[in-house]
Amino acid sequence: MEAFFRTHRYLVEHVNAPVRRTLMDEIDWSHRMIGIKGTRGVGKTTFLLQYAREHFDLEDKQCLYVNMNNFYFQGRGIADFAGDFYHRGGRVLLIDQVFKQPDWSKELRRCYDLYPGLKIVFTGSSVMRLKDENPELNGIVQSYNLRGFSFREFLNLLTGNDFKPYVLEDILSDHENIVKQILPKASPRKYFQDYIHHGFYPFFQEHRNYSENLLKTMNMMTEVDILLVKQIELKYLTKIKKLFYEIAEEGAKAPNVSKLAQDIQTSRATVMNYIKYLTDARLLNMIYPVGEDFPKKPSKVMLHNSNLLYAIYPINVEKQDAMETFFVNSLWKDHKVNQEGRNKYYTVDEKLKFVICDANSPHAHYAPDTIYARYNTEIGKGNLIPLWLLGFLY
Repeated sequence: MEAFFRTHRYLVEHVNAPVRRTLMDEIDWSHRMIGIKGTRGVGKTTFLLQYAREHFDLEDKQCLYVNMNNFYFQGRGIADFAGDFYHRGGRVLLIDQVFKQPDWSKELRRCYDLYPGLKIVFTGSSVMRLKDENPELNGIVQSYNLRGFSFREFLNLLTGNDFKPYVLEDILSDHENIVKQILPKASPRKYFQDYIHHGFYPFFQEHRNYSENLLKTMNMMTEVDILLVKQIELKYLTKIKKLFYEIAEEGAKAPNVSKLAQDIQTSRATVMNYIKYLTDARLLNMIYPVGEDFPKKPSKVMLHNSNLLYAIYPINVEKQDAMETFFVNSLWKDHKVNQEGRNKYYTVDEKLKFVICDANSPHAHYAPDTIYARYNTEIGKGNLIPLWLLGFLY
């Protein structure tokens, strides 16, 4: 146990967290069982260590961080370890990559029933369905999603500012005044393209080639997260990877499911399931017409965030596609985004019409019932809003 405490102290002391994530204040920390899901590379480990640093002294042995990658846990279950920690005075156990432990959900349930004074905060893959696939956790776990950096967080990091997030209603009704408060302190347009290219995943701060690092992360998402969590046999990995590449290469459009099924030599139903797994892994986004959802065929499949566009197929990135990808990714956290196959506009929350367009391109007519989110500009007026400001939603 002392070895784990030494590791905990070292990691907390040396954690590099220059940006405080918004999720830290959105979580109700009074709950005894908290699950934090997120795709690889978005900073789940850093988030746990940041929580420990904010709430506990380095020498306080009431809190302990452990990672299920440690081979020690191949011979000892979570519940037994948690019991030892609890009886030594431990009260908050932070468990990273919980899904690496066999029967992890049953082990967490045992902890909840056996140790009433113990709080467990665990991280897991975005592919996990905590309640749907783990009934023993129903009613006891509070689930949250940690996302990659928003444009606001990226801008704060690079400029040293502390810009706050805004809800969509305030952006739409008061964007001209909001922008006036931001522009004297920073020039969003100066940083926006950098964010589109490499700002979503916090590891852009590391002194490594970002695209190569992202490609490795994407491979881990498919090789570990999807296969391990969904219990898919290894022999199907090449089919999933080929499907993902073909969708990325095709660009944001309705998938030709029959052709994809023929290309990877499987059934249409399996193609749709694979697309769903890739969506759960936060590699893709499926866009549906209003009122429709999986397992129906989506009206559009696009990459989950714009950074993926430049990593997987950099020679063919259309700026309009990148901007629409940013729009969907920014709205996705708290809003529902739909689109009919033939329409140029997106429907948000089943009522708001959005068009994503270039402020430098002539526009024949601006409809009063439509919101135009425009790139290549820092300011807006009326129903013409700067697209970058939607990066301040979280």
